[in-house]
Amino acid sequence: MSSYTSISSDKLSRLIGTARAPTLIDVRIDEDFAADPRLIPGAMRRSHRDVQDWAPRLTGQSVVVVCQKGLKLSEGTAAWLRQSGVAAESLEGGHLAWTESQKPAVPADKVPKRDGRGRTVWVTRERPKIDRIACPWLIRRFVDPAAVFLFVKSSEVEAVADRFEATPFDIENVFWSHRGELCTFDVMVREFGLSTPPLERLATMVRAADTARLDLSPEAPGLLAASLGLSRMFDDDLEQLNAGMLLYDALYRWCRDATGETHNWPAGKVKP
Repeated sequence: MSSYTSISSDKLSRLIGTARAPTLIDVRIDEDFAADPRLIPGAMRRSHRDVQDWAPRLTGQSVVVVCQKGLKLSEGTAAWLRQSGVAAESLEGGHLAWTESQKPAVPADKVPKRDGRGRTVWVTRERPKIDRIACPWLIRRFVDPAAVFLFVKSSEVEAVADRFEATPFDIENVFWSHRGELCTFDVMVREFGLSTPPLERLATMVRAADTARLDLSPEAPGLLAASLGLSRMFDDDLEQLNAGMLLYDALYRWCRDATGETHNWPAGKVKP
């Protein structure tokens, strides 16, 4: 039964992928995690044993705690967070309820190593336009909301990746890159276990705009135009990324919620 301190899988799934998604903390014990080493999109693993230590870092955030069945571990951890001043809920039915309802889950071994502050760090070529904006959007909305992105000269991407323990993407000869006809965004959607109809539709749009195959998607010319326009508006790559996040937020919500809606003006002839 729902309570004021819990959230259903269906309600949570509507928030994930949006800018209003809560912080997700997975507190499953090691044995349960080993049985299914996947994470609800955007979740980070923490131990319930030291919740007093990491609770202060979540001040001001909305948090959902996930354990195996939505019982003692998530209930207790969420209660500890609330007494620390954090708005926290537990996931009804836990990780099992999420996966039994066939919702997407991210293989933990595909998430890069995190830095000392718990963030994944990524590096790619400077002056991003389509794939290199779409991929960071996907990562921040579905994999790691705190992810850091470094934009550097093309010739320095691999060296920077090595020196700064960052994960390279959208360059040749790395794991996170184009594969055949697929662009990097396609690859991330599939490798991260995020192949839902809305994201697959968005992936087609990105692929069409990124690989000059505009016939693949009627929306692709608009995405290309908006992407090129953003690249002319911003000299700073991070400012451009921030603006692009809003663009992809809107495209995702259209793919998920509004593809059947049409513009209805003019509704008819204007009467004399």
